[in-house]
Amino acid sequence: MRNLIKIGIVVVLSGFSSIANAQQASNLDELLEIVRQGKINETEEYRQREAEFRGAQDRQAGLLAEGQAAQRAEERRSDNLEAQFAANDEQLATLEQEFTNELGALKEVLGVLQLVSGDTRSRFEGSLTTTQFQGREEFITTLIEKTSSGTQLPSIEEIERLWYEVQREMTEQGRVVTFNRSVKMSDGSEEVVPVTRVGVFNIAMDGKYLKYEQGLVAELDSQPQSRFAESTSGLQNTTEGFAAFGLDPSRGSILALLIQQPGLEERIDQGGTIGRLILAVGALGLLLFLERVVFLSIASSKVKAQIRSDTISENNPLGRVLAVHEANRHADVETLELKIDEAILKEMPPLERFLTMIKLISAIAPLMGLLGTVTGMIETFQAMTLFGTGDPQVMAGGISAALMTTVLGIVVALPMLFLHSLVNGMSQRVVHTIEEQSAGIIAVHAEQHSRGA
Repeated sequence: MRNLIKIGIVVVLSGFSSIANAQQASNLDELLEIVRQGKINETEEYRQREAEFRGAQDRQAGLLAEGQAAQRAEERRSDNLEAQFAANDEQLATLEQEFTNELGALKEVLGVLQLVSGDTRSRFEGSLTTTQFQGREEFITTLIEKTSSGTQLPSIEEIERLWYEVQREMTEQGRVVTFNRSVKMSDGSEEVVPVTRVGVFNIAMDGKYLKYEQGLVAELDSQPQSRFAESTSGLQNTTEGFAAFGLDPSRGSILALLIQQPGLEERIDQGGTIGRLILAVGALGLLLFLERVVFLSIASSKVKAQIRSDTISENNPLGRVLAVHEANRHADVETLELKIDEAILKEMPPLERFLTMIKLISAIAPLMGLLGTVTGMIETFQAMTLFGTGDPQVMAGGISAALMTTVLGIVVALPMLFLHSLVNGMSQRVVHTIEEQSAGIIAVHAEQHSRGA
């Protein structure tokens, strides 16, 4: 079929060639000669191509024979390999059985060794002693691979080193050691600094606690209270004896809780705008208290000095009252009493100034705190309405922040009450002294007036 198609193509091409030559012929004889010559050329070309096709067919048959021979050779090779594999498998099973029989009780020893090595590696991965003794995990891992491979046996030296590492871990749990270690700081840089390891409980540097995670010693994101952080400096500077140190026996759990506990500034920030207003009112009350303490202390000292002096000085309340008596020495008792009462009333406002404001601050501070708590609770419940109650920790945080304003209000109110009672007592003592001296003056004047009458 292919040959017929090729012959048809050749005939068509010959027809096109004849037509082209016919266009160049001048008569029929020339055209006949052109056609005859073209047919001869086509016949020779066809025979040449047919010979090439037959030669290619013969080569393909040879290649097919070679491929079939190679296939049969590979099949024989495959059969030989399968037979060899079966023989090796039987030999391997025999050798494994002989190996097991030779191990005997040693196999149980290797099992125990593998179990101990696994437990030791898991303990070393999270132990703070690894910060000082590095490279132990690689040795333990290699030992576990040997004991679990079934083809290798650990050496006596390796078994003794395992015992040594376990014993050293037990010993180091009760030691406080200072050594140099690369530490990742809070700004991302790494520095080699002296660090102090307290057993397997805590690791710290000068003034800061550190953490150990995944083979990296890093500074905590937030440090606990200053009294705990300062104990790290005292511990590192102590070479012998005892030193106070904030030890975490839970190996980090309590320290993590202390870090999460908000400080004073964070507590104040939780109070929001109302909390800051409460503190501002408290600061105002404190300033008023200080002003009253200074003023009443000076006034009290001047009044006492006036009592001891025979000369009347108008730089103090008692002196100004006495001046009124001197100015009205010849008046009758009722007039003098009225004049002195008027002078005492004039001295009262400066002595009692700001006392009402301090008392008012102690009263409104809790009310402002209650206002902040109510608004904070409203915001918390609105958040619960929008986002649900899936996270109790978030709810507790919002309620805690809301109650912080009440705490601030009470913290401001309680001292203000005490301070108000203090300055009020100072003011009353000065007023009582003036009234006492005035009563004495009036009594003496009345006695003198009665004698004169």
